[in-house]
Amino acid sequence: MTDLSLSNQSVAATKSAPPNEATAFRLPTQWIGVAPFFVFALMFLIMPTLYLVIGAFQTGEGGFTLDNILQLVSDPSISNSYWVSIKISFWSAIVGAFAGLALAIAIVRGGLPSWVRSATLTFSGVASNFAGLPLAFAFIATLGRVGIVTVLLRDIFNLNIYALGFNFLTTWGLIVVYLFFQIPLMVVIIVPAIDGLKKEWNEAAATLGATQWQYWRMVVIPVLFPSFLGTVILLFANAFGAIATAYAFAGPQLNIVPIKLYSQINGDVLHNPQLGYAIAFGMIVITGLANVFYIWFRTRSERWLK
Repeated sequence: MTDLSLSNQSVAATKSAPPNEATAFRLPTQWIGVAPFFVFALMFLIMPTLYLVIGAFQTGEGGFTLDNILQLVSDPSISNSYWVSIKISFWSAIVGAFAGLALAIAIVRGGLPSWVRSATLTFSGVASNFAGLPLAFAFIATLGRVGIVTVLLRDIFNLNIYALGFNFLTTWGLIVVYLFFQIPLMVVIIVPAIDGLKKEWNEAAATLGATQWQYWRMVVIPVLFPSFLGTVILLFANAFGAIATAYAFAGPQLNIVPIKLYSQINGDVLHNPQLGYAIAFGMIVITGLANVFYIWFRTRSERWLK
């Protein structure tokens, strides 16, 4: 007579026995979809960055040196280019952030028709990526010395804005140009944060007797402030690294870091690749810190948006 208990034990042992190594191994197919991203990031982001960082601490013959880094401070032209770039980035970020915030609040909570919001967001998505040579050409064709607006003001209203001292090829002129893509970028980023303001918060504040100003001061502003400040930092980094618009707009007339870097890498007179690597390293440090603070503020703001 067969012992059923022993038979069941043998079957259980068979089922619980670990598979052999051949059947346990399988290819990590779940990583195939993101593999192109990691390859692209390694080839076009990580490796070039490491190449620049290493080159910043090397001489032309490949030896180690700190002269390139020290020259960023000792050379007045380079240090001044950093301050000019910081000034342009700061003011374009501040003005663009406040203007974009006002526009975003108007289309989200201003009671406007829904088509205004969709049209504004569509335009903002396009304009935030409209930079470089096309943007510079658009402004020059509009407000240049023979631009359409300049000519119309001169011929119709007998108003010569350049005779009155208007000059577009200046630091503030470049800030105005940068606002064309800074304001739409602010709108695209801050609209989800404004959408995250729950209707129940306003109703609860009204129930407790708070005025509309108190609701905005004690609820809306504290909730939106991390997102707002993080976006300002992102706008700063976005403007600090822009070169195509500035170079096409004013060329070497503006002493900003991206143009100074371009002159050191590709110029005929100021050609010094190692110094160019050091300038790029300084830009990496500044934009890297800006992105770290942006991620930190963004993480704080997401606690309220969940």
